[in-house]
Amino acid sequence: MKKLMKLAMVAVLALSATTAFGQKFGRVDLASIVPNMPEYQEAVANLETYGKDLQDQLEQIMVEFNTLYANYEKSAATMTDSVRQLKERELAELQQRYQDFSQIAQQDIQRKETELMTPIYDKANEAVKKVASEGGYTAIFSTAGDQPSSAGLAYFDPATLTDITAEVKKALNIE
Repeated sequence: MKKLMKLAMVAVLALSATTAFGQKFGRVDLASIVPNMPEYQEAVANLETYGKDLQDQLEQIMVEFNTLYANYEKSAATMTDSVRQLKERELAELQQRYQDFSQIAQQDIQRKETELMTPIYDKANEAVKKVASEGGYTAIFSTAGDQPSSAGLAYFDPATLTDITAEVKKALNIE
């Protein structure tokens, strides 16, 4: 009975090894694909415009603050204590408004970037899935060129993986 179990285990291991060797692995360098997609260029332009609009608004607040501060400094010596306190409170509130808006603007830019870039990365990933499915690949590793550390793996030999970057570019009509 023990010999039969050992024989069965050897058969299972042999079958598993045969299956494992028949698997097909590939790699793709999405960092060289995504920036070449027309949607990416449009998204970057939109993000820059959005960021510039926010920056312009921040600059308006700063101009308002500088103007108010210059007026305060000019007439501070002749102001009554109550007027001086009022002007100082206005300056502090304007400074706080600038800081709050700056934080919100940074969050808005991050949100906008996610909103604009997610569909682009989704499209690239769909193309990878399509190419991988059509090519019969078991796994595709996302890499940055031939750098093993970029794949999130302890080691990989680039020569043993089929690079499908060109095929994914073709699937996306990118030269």
